[in-house]
Amino acid sequence: MKAIRIHELGGPEVLHYEDAPDPVPGPGEVLVRVRAAALNRLDIWNRGGLPGRRQPQMPHILGSDGAGDVAAAGPGAPGELVGRRVLLNPGFGCGRCANCLAGRETLCRDYRILGYEIPGTDAEYVALPAENVVPLPQNLDYVGGASIGLVFLTAWHMLATLGGVAPGQTVLVLGAGSGVGIAAIQIAKLHGARVLATARGPEKAARALELGADDVIDPTGRQIHLEVRHKTDRRGVDIVVEHVGQDTWPESLRSLAPGGRLVTCGATSGPFGETDIRYIFSRQLQVLGSYMGSRSELLHCMEFFASGRLRPVVDRVYPLREAAQAHRRLESREHFGKVVLTAD
Repeated sequence: MKAIRIHELGGPEVLHYEDAPDPVPGPGEVLVRVRAAALNRLDIWNRGGLPGRRQPQMPHILGSDGAGDVAAAGPGAPGELVGRRVLLNPGFGCGRCANCLAGRETLCRDYRILGYEIPGTDAEYVALPAENVVPLPQNLDYVGGASIGLVFLTAWHMLATLGGVAPGQTVLVLGAGSGVGIAAIQIAKLHGARVLATARGPEKAARALELGADDVIDPTGRQIHLEVRHKTDRRGVDIVVEHVGQDTWPESLRSLAPGGRLVTCGATSGPFGETDIRYIFSRQLQVLGSYMGSRSELLHCMEFFASGRLRPVVDRVYPLREAAQAHRRLESREHFGKVVLTAD
């Protein structure tokens, strides 16, 4: 099969479009013919290497998100899945521990993500557990389906499960044009919340408003928390969807109303956020860590895609062989929505 593989860590130049061995589905696994694979910030980090993290076995195939057709079933996997249009749930645990059996697989000690710890979706084929394929709604094509898994699952877990978003609340979403941002705006609105979003420049601001944001803050040269106070009659917001990290952490905390919740899933700008602990306990704030989400959450989320109440947002589509160009697009931060590779 053709795949995008890295043989060493580095910039986009280490991405090679080349032949790779076809994966063979093991017990309980299925083989999926990948039609589209979406990029995530995780691909950038994985390609360049993360401090303190063991490197994947080289050569390595990146890619956590994908959609396609089930081509074969391994021993013990349901044969009726063959031929089905599916999207992929990118994370899975051991399936046997107490956390997995309770539906908390992201807390499993053996939790793994496609393209991160194991070969991913930037290829013509990928093998994964049968329970990690989800039916692709008829109203979605492969490109749209590939754009859902990681970011909508993450945002759903952040807002609906951990954040407890509810009608009448106000949510601040950082980075409206990012994958998590476009998902969080829609999920917050789905639950009846008011949404403030940050976006740089008028074009991204307009796109955020079209997506459902009620107001947009351009963070360029501004203190976000002061803008938030102005737009909420000095109250602050109930929930902050934080995935930028070091650069925005103090502003995110100061944007919260008393009793508010900061939910974080990433640290794109750096891992060290300056925190005045007195501010947290005096205002009774909550800081919640979020990592991916469960299969049941993704299945619930998919109901809203089938009904059209949630929708994927795609920035650009590149053929698989142009993965380096797609990575540069993602790194430029000029995108709004998902950058997707097609393997047809």
